[in-house]
Amino acid sequence: MSQATENLTVGVIESDEQLLRSFVESGNRSALETLIRRYQTEIYNYLRRYLGDDSLAEDAFQLTFVRIYQKAEQFDLARRFRPWLYGVATNQAIDLKRRCKRRKLQSLDLPSPAAESRGTTQAARLPDHRQSEADPLEVAEFNQRMRNAIEQLGDAGRSALELVYLQGMPYRDAAEILDVPVGTVKSRVHAAIRKLASIWERTT
Repeated sequence: MSQATENLTVGVIESDEQLLRSFVESGNRSALETLIRRYQTEIYNYLRRYLGDDSLAEDAFQLTFVRIYQKAEQFDLARRFRPWLYGVATNQAIDLKRRCKRRKLQSLDLPSPAAESRGTTQAARLPDHRQSEADPLEVAEFNQRMRNAIEQLGDAGRSALELVYLQGMPYRDAAEILDVPVGTVKSRVHAAIRKLASIWERTT
């Protein structure tokens, strides 16, 4: 296929699935690049909220699209691309968090930059009407306690909560991303909320 034809083809393809099909079946790298450009800001922001660290988010972002490139031919083209992309990104984020935890256990006496940079995690973005009335110290204390509570949820609960509440995804899409039934996502979200409430009560 000539470069001109390739560019024209990409120009008329609009859906994610058609772009991926063009890359898989024709080796059209421009199609894959279009997909990356389409999702780079959305996925990076998702990873930054999930990981709470810009450097880790950048690593996870790069690994996500490397994985997409490597696994594109194995993707079922009858499925939707976006949930698959989020699933890959979530798995990369979870893997990075686990590796970071192992490194922390090996050096407990050293300060943790990742922990110090969690001011922009999910908890900091949770709406709270009291913040407008509280002084800055109270707000900071509230956010820190909420971040600590969310850290205790575990990967399954945190992932479900992130996708449904902070990304605003329907349960069906979150289920496809996490590769579990819709009912499981609902159960995880409800369990996560109950656990957050329980943790909060114990710390107040």
